[in-house]
Amino acid sequence: MSSTFENPLVVGCGSWGTALALLLTNKCPQVHLLGRNQSAVDQINSSRENKHYLPGITLPPNLITTTDPGIANNADLILFVIPTSATRTAAENLAKQSISKTTVLLSCSKGIERETGKRMSEIISDSFSENPVAVLSGPNHAEEIARGLPAAATIGCSDIAMGEALQHTFSNERFRCYTNEDVAGIEFGGALKNIFAIAAGVAAGLKLGDNAISALVTRALAEMIRLGTQLGGNPDTFPGLSGLGDLMTTCFSPHSRNQRIGMALGKGQKLQDALEQLGMVAEGVPNTRSIYEAARRVDARTPIIDVVYAMLYEDVPPAEGLDRLFRQSPRNEVE
Repeated sequence: MSSTFENPLVVGCGSWGTALALLLTNKCPQVHLLGRNQSAVDQINSSRENKHYLPGITLPPNLITTTDPGIANNADLILFVIPTSATRTAAENLAKQSISKTTVLLSCSKGIERETGKRMSEIISDSFSENPVAVLSGPNHAEEIARGLPAAATIGCSDIAMGEALQHTFSNERFRCYTNEDVAGIEFGGALKNIFAIAAGVAAGLKLGDNAISALVTRALAEMIRLGTQLGGNPDTFPGLSGLGDLMTTCFSPHSRNQRIGMALGKGQKLQDALEQLGMVAEGVPNTRSIYEAARRVDARTPIIDVVYAMLYEDVPPAEGLDRLFRQSPRNEVE
């Protein structure tokens, strides 16, 4: 396998898709960004800036944005960087093109499908059964990656050589990539952390203090390891970048959409109003339902997820929801 990829395609013109496309322009002669909205695509191409999602970031000339899905036929690497709810449809639509069976498909979205409980890499494989599929995850805010600030990520791939090729393609002096063969663990860590960020945001909005938020995030990691392992992940993966690393960033950063949603709820705002004000997808909201149902299928103990579910879907007031957590009967910390 080539040590790098020459013609990558990024599906999704949001902030993360644009940031990853920008990252790839450092090593790839040409990078294509596939969007759905022609006016948004025209704006990016004419101004060399994604004004809606990444204002102030200049995009280089070797990044070309298009609405033509046929561009996928020439790609040797395709990144899926779209809302999890749109992944299946996007994969099914791309499968109608004449994409080479050697083209590597990389999932960069975090969540699971409610109806099936499948991870994003599994959904992509449903439409591309013969193509290699990998995942990329970690504590990566698009705003910082696009500005060239230091960051690290994990690439999950069962094929070691392919994982190393992806690692080489993405890594530079400001973006450090690690590899891990535990694809399931990486994906579950990325999906779970968004739910916990909502809880952390609620605690911040209620002004419960640093002690409470730190305790909440620490117990969230324990819950992530417990549930993620029951769902098929390796417990050693969750203390890594795609688990603990992403959890810290998402729970504490003002860039975090899910933390901002939680904070708005904690301050008394209605969920729908908070989502409209955000103006972007907060994956933790739909994935709370998906993960809650997945946890029930394996009979997992998930007190934090249960409380976030109750706040989002059972109209439990945020203060009452977090009170439920802190009023639980004491137990051994390692159980």
